[in-house]
Amino acid sequence: MACSIVQFCYFQDLQAARDFLFPHLREETPTGAVRRDPSKSTNWEDDGWGAWEETEPQEPEDEGNTCKTQKTSWLQDCVLSLSPTNDLMVIAREQKAVFLVPKWKYSDKGKEEMQFAVGWSGSLNVEEGSSTGRPDWTCIVVGFTSGYVRFYTENGVLLLAQLLNEDPVLQLKCRTYEIPRHPGVTEQNEELSILYPAAIVTIDGFSLFQSLRACRNQVAKAAASGNENIQPPPLAYKKWGLQDIDTIIDHASIGIMTLSPFDQMKTASNIGGFNATIKNSPPAMSQYITVGSNPFTGFFYALEGSTQPLLSHVALAVASKLTSALFNAARFGLPDSRRHGESICLSPCNTLAAVTDDFGRVILLDVARGIAIRMWKGYRDAQIGWIQIVEDLHERVPEKVDFSPFGNNQGPSRVAQFLVIYAPRRGILEVWSTQQGPRVGAFNVGKHCRLLYPGYKIMGLNNVTSQSWQPQTYQICLVDPVSGSVKTVNVPFHLALSDKKSERAKDMHLVKKLAALLKTKSPSLDLVETEIKELILDIKYPATKKQALESILASERLPFSCLRNITQTLLDTLKNQELESVDEGLLQFCANKLKLLHLYESVSQLNSLDFHSDTPVSDNDLAVLLRLEEKELLKLQTLLEKYKQENTRTTVRFSDDKDGVLPIKTFLEYLEYEKDVLNIKKISEEEYVALGSFFFWKCLHGESSTEDMCHTLESAGLSPQLLLSLLLSVWLSKEKDILDKPQSVCCLHTMLSLLSKMKVAIDETWDSQSVSPWWQQMRMACIQSENNGAALLSAHVGHSVAAQLSNNMTEKKFSQTVLGADSEALTDSWEALSLDTEYWKLLLKQLEDCLILQTLLHSKGSTRNSKVSALQAEPLPRLSVKKLLEGGKGGIADSVAKWIFKQDFSPEVLKLANKERDVENPDEPKEGINRGFFELSEVETDLGAIPDLLRLAYEQFPCSLELDVLHAHCCWEYVVQWNKDPEEARFFVRSIEHLKHILNAHVQNGIALMMWNTFLVKRFSAATYLMDKVGKSPKDRLCRRDVGMSDTAMTSFLGSCLDLLQTLMEADVSRDEIQVPVLDTEDAWLSVEGPISIVELALEQKHIHYPLVEHHSILCSILYAVMRFSLKTVKPLSLFDSKGKNAFFKDLTSIQLLPSGEMDPNFISIRQQFLLKVISAAVQSQHSVTKERDPSEEVASTPGKDQDWPVLAVDLAHHLQVSEDVIRRHYVGELYNYGVDHLAEEAILQVHDKEVLASQLLVLTGQRLAYALLHTQTKEGMELLARLPPTLCTWLKAMNPQDLQNTEVPIATTAKLVNKVIELLPEKHGQYSLALHLIEAVEAISIPSL
Repeated sequence: MACSIVQFCYFQDLQAARDFLFPHLREETPTGAVRRDPSKSTNWEDDGWGAWEETEPQEPEDEGNTCKTQKTSWLQDCVLSLSPTNDLMVIAREQKAVFLVPKWKYSDKGKEEMQFAVGWSGSLNVEEGSSTGRPDWTCIVVGFTSGYVRFYTENGVLLLAQLLNEDPVLQLKCRTYEIPRHPGVTEQNEELSILYPAAIVTIDGFSLFQSLRACRNQVAKAAASGNENIQPPPLAYKKWGLQDIDTIIDHASIGIMTLSPFDQMKTASNIGGFNATIKNSPPAMSQYITVGSNPFTGFFYALEGSTQPLLSHVALAVASKLTSALFNAARFGLPDSRRHGESICLSPCNTLAAVTDDFGRVILLDVARGIAIRMWKGYRDAQIGWIQIVEDLHERVPEKVDFSPFGNNQGPSRVAQFLVIYAPRRGILEVWSTQQGPRVGAFNVGKHCRLLYPGYKIMGLNNVTSQSWQPQTYQICLVDPVSGSVKTVNVPFHLALSDKKSERAKDMHLVKKLAALLKTKSPSLDLVETEIKELILDIKYPATKKQALESILASERLPFSCLRNITQTLLDTLKNQELESVDEGLLQFCANKLKLLHLYESVSQLNSLDFHSDTPVSDNDLAVLLRLEEKELLKLQTLLEKYKQENTRTTVRFSDDKDGVLPIKTFLEYLEYEKDVLNIKKISEEEYVALGSFFFWKCLHGESSTEDMCHTLESAGLSPQLLLSLLLSVWLSKEKDILDKPQSVCCLHTMLSLLSKMKVAIDETWDSQSVSPWWQQMRMACIQSENNGAALLSAHVGHSVAAQLSNNMTEKKFSQTVLGADSEALTDSWEALSLDTEYWKLLLKQLEDCLILQTLLHSKGSTRNSKVSALQAEPLPRLSVKKLLEGGKGGIADSVAKWIFKQDFSPEVLKLANKERDVENPDEPKEGINRGFFELSEVETDLGAIPDLLRLAYEQFPCSLELDVLHAHCCWEYVVQWNKDPEEARFFVRSIEHLKHILNAHVQNGIALMMWNTFLVKRFSAATYLMDKVGKSPKDRLCRRDVGMSDTAMTSFLGSCLDLLQTLMEADVSRDEIQVPVLDTEDAWLSVEGPISIVELALEQKHIHYPLVEHHSILCSILYAVMRFSLKTVKPLSLFDSKGKNAFFKDLTSIQLLPSGEMDPNFISIRQQFLLKVISAAVQSQHSVTKERDPSEEVASTPGKDQDWPVLAVDLAHHLQVSEDVIRRHYVGELYNYGVDHLAEEAILQVHDKEVLASQLLVLTGQRLAYALLHTQTKEGMELLARLPPTLCTWLKAMNPQDLQNTEVPIATTAKLVNKVIELLPEKHGQYSLALHLIEAVEAISIPSL
């Protein structure tokens, strides 16, 4: 128990405070560093009325302090103060201040810790802040260089301001009420003292407290009503002049002192002679000590009262200076002309004061005598504080002498004072025992800390209220700005005692010796044991003796026999002593530890006995034991076997795990006695299982006697309820071993039967129509367990034992009226009906369901999928009945959806598993999905047992896993995961696939609408505005900045959005024909509670406004086209008028004003140009031969199947009021342009105005011929050109073949095109003759090639 430094608080963001107070340091902060907003107000409560705090005077702003404050030493340039309750810290500089308040927060390690956070910051001006009136608050007193003293609330609201002197305020000191320790000590008044260069102003604490409380209430009322604050009346104060002194830096107010009668008589006789008269009561004087220069330390006395006292009433040295109300007793000063004082700190008992000077000395003063009694050297710039420790009476050595005042736990507590010195130059914090004691502690703390010592307590207390108020949390605090922590020092009282006389010091020496002995390796354990016994018996203090025994029992080196012998010896010694001198607590502690040692020994012996019951268990025996029919047992075994197969893939077992072994040290740490009842301490789940294994593991394996173990544990004082809890924790945690050993079920049955028959296990008055707490405890353990296989087995055993006991009780009741043969039949085949039985049956059904579901979620398909996302690699949480009951109606489907996402199965897999159900219900509407597509997409996936497990899950949960519900949850799961990582475009594509598989239009509509509102509309609007701003498909960097995904991911995103909007419109059309589904729940899961399910939320969604969704889908198509084909010079929003633009991104269920009637021709022209661009780009991407494309790139850039763009463009034309025929003609032209004549001929069928089309195609034919004749420059070509009619030659020469995208078209194909043109052109058309000439030319060209 040495002196220690303890970290009790952290700063949440000290850098924010530094940046506020030192703006020039902010530039040095690394860019990108997160800085907390210091202006956010924080509500907090205080411990009592009007806790006080002062800060020192501020530097004037106009001084222009230009020194560059270092990052680490900035705190040295600030004024720092801490409230006495440690619940407010103020850091101030110039006109600015930061108020820090403590909050409880969880650290990175999960532990709760206190952190100082910025509660208020600002300039200390009259106008600052607002207030919320609270009875418990802290007042901050601030002195200014102008001479003003201002009082603020913790929110920076000015309460009161007064100019007390026109010089700068040097120092503020507060004295609060202390209960006098002895009857002779004068009771001290509360006081605030303010030091000026040549005066001290004192304000009475009681009147100040009342004034501030009134001001606080007035401010609160003014804030509530909005009125101006009423100016408060000025404070009453006393001002004392300081004479015959050069400079004053600091001061201390000692309080009221009175002379002793002897001093009074001595003074009277020296001044007045033999006949001098004296009053019965000497006058009271207030004493003040100042530090500075000339004198280095001055002692001043203020005589209370206005009348001039008689000379004989005061000390002689005082009487010679009675010219002023406040005067210097030069004889009591320390007139050292070369020494300059820097600070003074008064001890808590007001008897000593520590002074620092510019010579690097710390001087200890005796306040009453006015002399220096000790000096420390080498402490330049030292900061000082005090710690007062009160003795704990329980730690005293019991004396045998009756008259000793310390013979019992009563009598006065001794008080020790320690001086704390922080030397920043050396970065060391020291603790010294006063007055002449040694250094008792030293700590390396760094060179940039600040030592805070308030030295006062709460104001407004009196001798009654102060007794109920505990002293301040920490007397002294060390603020470390480098680590951002606040530390305090703990000093044990015994360090104040002299080493020679201190029994405790001797005891501590023995404890250290014992600790060293326990660490050494000795060949002879007997010698070690003897030496330990001698040491522990030599220790005097009971508390130290207990500490020594604890360290012995915690030793890992000593064997069990040593521990037992030492504890036994100590107990025997204590029992042999006189009863008065024995500490009852120590005696009880020893006895309890010995009981635990004996229990450990008994259990270890039982576990080491060679006990085996290896009789094999047949299935028939197991069925009888569990009260199951053979079919039921077979079903149970099959389920557990499947569960075991899937479960073993995920668990790892280390061979060196030793079950059932527990070291004695650990055993003693886990258990404790309380009044002859053995309890388990608060330990972790693993430790709980380890203790249970020590008791029961061998029993469950049939390697230890179950009856003996139960008897031993019961007699040791362990309650049946505790034993049941331990037994179940072992059973449920060792699932793998238990499932491998069927005979362990029999052992559990035996153990449970024995525990149930113990006293106080099952109440004898228990009625069959009420729930037994004993069985409820077991059921709760099964419900909470995530090891479903072990839980199901233990529930079967529990049900069997409960039925057996219930039947026995029923049999007793009916034994008088029923014949012997009948009673036998009653026990075997009939189960007494009780409320517990119903609960057991419900639990068994729930556990079976949970087991099947868990088996499914552990199963994996061996997919050969190339890419697995990090999101899919996250392990699924294990299930328990409790989790399913708390997961809401959608919890079951949600857990399956998470598994489907992890495995990334196609929606078709769910359909495949449900095939049998479809066969059974032929009337259900079928979804038109191509079977062949599924077979192709899943060829590479080996599903294994998954379809069977899914089918089994469907059978167990016909309502919760209904296909629409499951698809809805899968859809939502995929989109949630996509939202976490938008780069995974395939997740969103898969989500839309699931959405399309939902058959019920009401559910489909609701899910799609929720997806749009929750995840899509913000990104969609961001994409729109970005593309409109740049006027083309944006680059990757811009997409990431504005939309949060890459350009390729954004392309896919827009395509999926289009799919979603189209699905939403289709659902809206068909929802009127379909009824709203009824969401049922399985009987076993009717008690489910928790969040509302996704499907329920979906059904609550409003009807969409169809035209508005259509409007958005048009925009989406445009955006998708721009991104898909990287179109340029397109501003998507420019295709819409103001009505159209205003309707975008509004709620899809709202009625918006949409464009109607004839559109402006300018808009139509822009739209037509855009659609023609889309057609050209679509044909180019499909049929371009100019560049070789990697097909894998195409697939990678557009996940999911691509749109049929020509059809989509025609559809868009219809909605955008553009002529559809223009689009179709352009499509035909583009197909011919790229030489895809066979597709073009099909597309011609769609065109209405064939004549215009024929004219366009005629030009294209001319371009092809021009290329063949003019650009190839062959001899035959030239000859042929000469034979052609002049008009045709002229026309061909005017053609520009460069517009052709595919010039490699065979002449026979072009001949077909010419025939097509002739077919389409009417004979009266102006270009008909030209077309006829073309036929001749084509035939002429094709003849040489024949």
